[in-house]
Amino acid sequence: MTIGGHVYNLYGLPVVHAPESRAADGLPDPGSVAWRIASDTYDPEEPWSEVFARFCEMIDTTRVRALIVGAWENAYETDSTAIIEALVAARHRLPALRALFLGDMESEECEISWIRQTDVTPLLAAFPGLEEFGVRGGNGLLFPALRHDGLRKLVVESGGLPVAVVRGVGASELPALEHLDLCLGTSEYGADSEAADLEPILSGARLPRLRHLALRNSEIQDEIAAVVASAPVVARLEVLDLSLGILGDDGATALLAGQPLTHLKKLDLHHNYLSEPLRQRIRETLEAEGVEVDLDPGDADADEDEDGTVYRFVSVGE
Repeated sequence: MTIGGHVYNLYGLPVVHAPESRAADGLPDPGSVAWRIASDTYDPEEPWSEVFARFCEMIDTTRVRALIVGAWENAYETDSTAIIEALVAARHRLPALRALFLGDMESEECEISWIRQTDVTPLLAAFPGLEEFGVRGGNGLLFPALRHDGLRKLVVESGGLPVAVVRGVGASELPALEHLDLCLGTSEYGADSEAADLEPILSGARLPRLRHLALRNSEIQDEIAAVVASAPVVARLEVLDLSLGILGDDGATALLAGQPLTHLKKLDLHHNYLSEPLRQRIRETLEAEGVEVDLDPGDADADEDEDGTVYRFVSVGE
């Protein structure tokens, strides 16, 4: 999944749109694809609920393994409550569901920080067999602490993640979780967490199986790198992802001065503001030990105003 773009693969399955009419034929095996159910944000011909109802009529939903919720009508001012209620009500019709992504919209449909969300945890309660869950949009998003014994992958994409969500994830009991991806964003779009709020995640106490940790797209990426440098959970990781934010030399220096990272399979720092000497130090320290390192600056670009103040930008904000 790529933050900001449409989900193109979920649970290892290619994405297919739900049938647009009851006359559709040649449909794939229900369990062989990830079904994308979407309306239009602006002036839809039919609401999301009708698209979902037709899907449930035409498809053997007992075999569906992956669902993607795309745009719903007026997603910039109407939250996902009705969508969540419809999915929860259909839980007995979806006994094989293992992966769910909520809010799959590109910027032309609804900017990521405009997508209205709500408490998404009823979905996890309704589907105890769920192994992958993703949500896009931090506006109004709630994630109170919970326990889920089956979830292996959790992705939260946002331009600004509320601290209550960070704390809720950190306080959750997720014994099977292997992959955690939080896109933290900027204060301009609602991000109000501090590096200290990540401590329950970084301790690893509630995440015994975590192997892939992404804390990215943050305006406090240097501070995050500094606390990650001594975090107990890092010793068991295979992938550490601090990409898409405003990581600079201070953060990279702290990371190199902390615990060894040579056990990692990959360190992802793409979209960064590192100087070439720091890039070279990272390469010399890690690549020689077989660690795959992504140091691509990507579209990272800084602005300087007339008084010399330099502004750096995360990859995805609005």
